[in-house]
Amino acid sequence: NGNIFTNICEMDVAGEKFKLLGRDLQMHPVSDRPLHADFLRVTNKTKINVDVPVNFINEEKCPGLEDGGILSVVRRDVEVVCRAIAIPEELVVDLTGYTIGDSIDSTKIDLPDGVEFAISDRDFAIANIAAPKEEEPEEEEGLEEAEGEEGETAEGEAAEGEEEKAEGDE
Repeated sequence: NGNIFTNICEMDVAGEKFKLLGRDLQMHPVSDRPLHADFLRVTNKTKINVDVPVNFINEEKCPGLEDGGILSVVRRDVEVVCRAIAIPEELVVDLTGYTIGDSIDSTKIDLPDGVEFAISDRDFAIANIAAPKEEEPEEEEGLEEAEGEEGETAEGEAAEGEEEKAEGDE
């Protein structure tokens, strides 16, 4: 996917090759071109913490979304601990079978071998299927509009009264 922070690159320095992983990238504020990059030299055994994007699949097979629910994403990226040469491209969440009110937490994600969540002491939310917002009854909307019109009239009359006082002071 071309992400400098999750893909290993190789650099040849005086005939010796090194595996590198991007750790920081500074961009020009106007042109948005790279100015400086920091890399971490890694080996086949190096373990690192890295943020991996979460991808949601099978939305069409999710009863909660079909019933008008909304997918509320809590974490678009999740920090994992893994070997630098085996960083997963993404973590996949299958939405098949989830209904309104269901929470999708970290225990429901299948991690590749050798990959662990950086948060290992507790379960944490990735997303949930929220109920759709209910529309307000039309009666209440009509009352609010009427009150707004009266308020405008009262303010307009007050403003006219102030103008008359200002003219009388002159």
